[in-house]
Amino acid sequence: MMDLGRLRALHAVAVHGSVGGAAAALGFTPSAVSQQIAKLERETRTVLLERQGRGVVLTDAARELAATARTVLGLVEQAEVRLEEQRGQAVGRLLVAAFATGARGLMPGVLAELRRRCPELDVRLLESDPYPAADLVARGEVDLALVQDWPSVPLPVQEGLSRLDLGTDPVDLVLPAGDDLAALDAVPVERLRGQRWISVPPGNICHDWLVRTLREVGEEPDVHYQVGDFETQIALVAAGLGMAVVPRLGRGPLPAGVAARPVASQPSRRVFALWRSQASRRPAITEALAAMRDCWGPAEEPQGR
Repeated sequence: MMDLGRLRALHAVAVHGSVGGAAAALGFTPSAVSQQIAKLERETRTVLLERQGRGVVLTDAARELAATARTVLGLVEQAEVRLEEQRGQAVGRLLVAAFATGARGLMPGVLAELRRRCPELDVRLLESDPYPAADLVARGEVDLALVQDWPSVPLPVQEGLSRLDLGTDPVDLVLPAGDDLAALDAVPVERLRGQRWISVPPGNICHDWLVRTLREVGEEPDVHYQVGDFETQIALVAAGLGMAVVPRLGRGPLPAGVAARPVASQPSRRVFALWRSQASRRPAITEALAAMRDCWGPAEEPQGR
């Protein structure tokens, strides 16, 4: 009989496309994942991974086995949910994915609360952007995901997933304090034309919002610096290199010389949790959702006045 842990490792490599990606999702080292795959190859007497450049690719046999592993892991999850329901306690492992500012601004409190409420629950955190996080939940790679989207750029949610709306996260224009726009209580969208922008890379929900918003006033944003981390964006603003739109969740105190002002259209992100509907009765899921609700609080006001 094939080992379940080795099947899980193979399935993770198939989902994430690399040994390193699988290791990050499973909470293991790349070496540990490689060892699991090697043992599975010996167990099945089949070559599962082939070298291609600096990475690896799955063989045809591996892809077939990974598809079977997905079905097997789904059945195992159903059994675990039923057993956990019978015990009435949150136990086992819970893997949570969260977008970066959610991981910084909300999840520390949630994880601490879960440790207090459910000492037998092994909770793991994986930072992931909303688009891939939603896919990871749908594929069974993570149990729960904290995600966000914009009303104008909704996150596609696959069938079979449930959601809990937590609230909205206001987004401000972050700019040098000496800029004329910093004197305004709220910046009209039209005044965003002709600016030098610091933004997350294309394909990110926040970048998509900036592009759509400026296109509504007849301009394509002039993005000089593509930076995924909002704290780094703020450092670039402090150096006088441009301005950025930065959410309040997870945002630390602004440095001297930097101001945050709301945009007149009052943009805000919708923050919510996703999980597989078939696991809705699992105590670990219900406890995690309760902790998210309890830890969610109002965002702080803009800074730099």
